[in-house]
Amino acid sequence: MTTNSGLQARRSLARAGRIVVKVGSGVLVDARQRLDTGRIGRLADSMARLLAEGRQLVLVTSGAVAAGAPVMGLTGSAKTIPQLQACAAVGQNLLMSVYERLFSRLGRHTAQVLLTRDDMHNRERYLNARNTLETLLASGILPVVNENDTVAVNEIKFGDNDQLSAQVAVLVQADLLLILSTVGGFYEQLQEGAPEDGRLISTVEQITDWHFRHTRDTRDSASITRGGMRSKLLSIRKAAESGIPSLLVSGLDARILETSLEGREVGTLFLPFKERLSARKHWILHSLQPQGRLVVDRGAARALTQQGKSLLSIGITAVEGTFHSGNPVRVMGPDGREIARGLSYYSSREVEAIRGCRSEEIRAQLGYSYYDEVIHRDNLVLVK
Repeated sequence: MTTNSGLQARRSLARAGRIVVKVGSGVLVDARQRLDTGRIGRLADSMARLLAEGRQLVLVTSGAVAAGAPVMGLTGSAKTIPQLQACAAVGQNLLMSVYERLFSRLGRHTAQVLLTRDDMHNRERYLNARNTLETLLASGILPVVNENDTVAVNEIKFGDNDQLSAQVAVLVQADLLLILSTVGGFYEQLQEGAPEDGRLISTVEQITDWHFRHTRDTRDSASITRGGMRSKLLSIRKAAESGIPSLLVSGLDARILETSLEGREVGTLFLPFKERLSARKHWILHSLQPQGRLVVDRGAARALTQQGKSLLSIGITAVEGTFHSGNPVRVMGPDGREIARGLSYYSSREVEAIRGCRSEEIRAQLGYSYYDEVIHRDNLVLVK
């Protein structure tokens, strides 16, 4: 059953001007795990109609590995990381040629944008990626985004394109993240049976532990997909934190894009958080890899979580790890739980020297002073 807020939100989808469409490998391939050009062609037709209405679209696509595997002779077999990367190198070119051919016959052109997690870590590259996407959108070109699987390794990969799609939605400040999956929504799982045997949840106002308990992701060694429902929930929550709603629907439905934006009750609509993170704070929380930890006392924890204050040196009780000025760090409460994440003005060596000191004592301890705060509240994000 859809709530009043859910009904209103669905009606508002008709006004979504900028949409990130994420399509998974399971939607793009046929039963033989080869690219289904007929289905991709129907997707292109739908997207072209939306573009003709004046909407701006970004396509986050999987499918490079699936496209390259037959050429490499690796269809249906378990693959090593180098083999997956080689499949992606071959398949990305094939995948883009299919998209360009199908969209060009409709009077549209595509642009390839390959990203890694490392691109999101680096603020300059992050902003460059955003500027490139904005320029393409303003020019009426369809950006086709994929993870750069050819060079991605464990420490820099997004892990799956669900996570990438959320990052891109925040990057371009989309009005909607539309996820096309082989599963047509979020289902309350039964003890046995396929996901669709459960009850479809039409609207999710806020993702909780209950939703994660009702996920059951299974995947065999020959699977071409990397994401699952848990990954989708994590990515949807990231988008929600930035005020972006997400709609999870079946990409096997030929007219699902049009139906979704007509406000009909299809799939599962995930509502955004009421308190929206700025793009910068979302970048700090979800794009940066923390380099160390600062443990704070109860007074500092209360000032951060309840009063919206900056982190001062006097409230820090311990420093863990090695980091430099400007690096991201975790802020841990006295009970050992992470309460915030932020950019430290001081290095780990400097914080160790000034922890427990008042702000006016920093110069005496170090011989200099950058700022009165160790982490300013503008560079600090609470972890809920």
